[in-house]
Amino acid sequence: MKDHITDMTVGDPVKHIILFALPTLIGNLFQQVYNFADSIIVGRFVGADALASVGATFSVTFLFFALCNGIGAGGGIIVSQYYGAHDDDRVRNCIVNTGVIMLLIPLFFGIVGFVSAPALLRILDTPSEIILDSVMYIRYMCVGLLFVSMYNYLASMIRALGDSRSPLYFLIFSTFLNVFLDILFVYNLKMGIRGAAIATIIAQFAAAVACAVYAYIVNPYFKIRRRDCHVSKDMVINVMRLGVPMSLQYALIAVSSMAVQRIVNSYGTVMVAAFTATSRIEQLIHQPYGTLGTSLATYCGQNYGARKYDRVYMGYKKGFLIMAVLSAAMIFTMQLFGGKITGLFVTSPEVIAEGARGLRITSLFYIPLGSIYVIRGVLTGVGDGLFALSNGIVEVVGRFTIPYLMTVYMGMGRTGIWVSAGVVWIVSAAFAWLRYYTYLHKRITVKGLS
Repeated sequence: MKDHITDMTVGDPVKHIILFALPTLIGNLFQQVYNFADSIIVGRFVGADALASVGATFSVTFLFFALCNGIGAGGGIIVSQYYGAHDDDRVRNCIVNTGVIMLLIPLFFGIVGFVSAPALLRILDTPSEIILDSVMYIRYMCVGLLFVSMYNYLASMIRALGDSRSPLYFLIFSTFLNVFLDILFVYNLKMGIRGAAIATIIAQFAAAVACAVYAYIVNPYFKIRRRDCHVSKDMVINVMRLGVPMSLQYALIAVSSMAVQRIVNSYGTVMVAAFTATSRIEQLIHQPYGTLGTSLATYCGQNYGARKYDRVYMGYKKGFLIMAVLSAAMIFTMQLFGGKITGLFVTSPEVIAEGARGLRITSLFYIPLGSIYVIRGVLTGVGDGLFALSNGIVEVVGRFTIPYLMTVYMGMGRTGIWVSAGVVWIVSAAFAWLRYYTYLHKRITVKGLS
């Protein structure tokens, strides 16, 4: 049983951060294969317009996923703090209360998304030739929203207890299932993007069910007792206090992505297809940073709950070192192989050339991007819910204004879309560092060294 729980309040911080992050990274990379499989199979077997139809839905579906998954992530941080404080009763009760919330919220937003899909795509100025397929794809994703949210909730709870390996097993299984079903539905049965959507829903359902059963069998904190099964007003408030700002942060980023998508749509289907391909690639690029941030959040959450502030500060410093090494490797890769990677998605020379150019530009800004994740992980781990929301506001303002200024007022056209992404990361990183220094730096260094 103890193999499935890790106490990060003792031992080498770097070892804990890396060993926790590696399975999480592998899991997230496999999760991105969902998107890769959909995009590659749809783009190559159905066509560039079909790929554009799927890509045009990304910001909308991300919005609804974000509104749900932020709550689960917030509940996971609360669990990690209770575990660090060795309060087992509250660990179990937090798992129960977060679970109740995560049943209700996806049902609500799934209905909202299903109904509002046509209106949202019209607001985004989606090209008329792809809007019908885009509406259909969004609606299928809204049907599967509950399954996606339940898996992410369970994974957050398990990781909060220091076990980043178990969720990985089920992601690997569901990823292979997703690819198999993609090929079956899209290529063999000629179901188009409808088949890709159904394949993703089935795979996510399988991951959620398998993860729930396994957690109950092997993890003692999922052996829920009758006295744990009560809705606690204080616990719900505590989870929502951290989870809602995280959800709003993700939602604001999604809304800002919708603003960028609208600008991209105005340049036609070639640019939409190129932006879709590079967005899928950048989702992959974000994974090492995201898993590092998740690892730091769990590590800092446990140590902050145990009042070991010196270890929180050490986690912050080591996180930046790991991020710098990751950034150098990824910048090198995108500069040399951006065109070949884009070519995995489509065969159109125009789309490949534009996508490769975009990757070479945006990769120059990976260090500011990584800095956001490191600081966000530390601040989230110590329960700074305000940062998540305020950082989302900064990013949404940047994404609404900077791309428009660069493409229209500065006359940079398509190039302005790619450059603006990096400028937004720089602004967000500067704000994140300012928040860390004013909110936490003195607190953990003074307490930790006193």
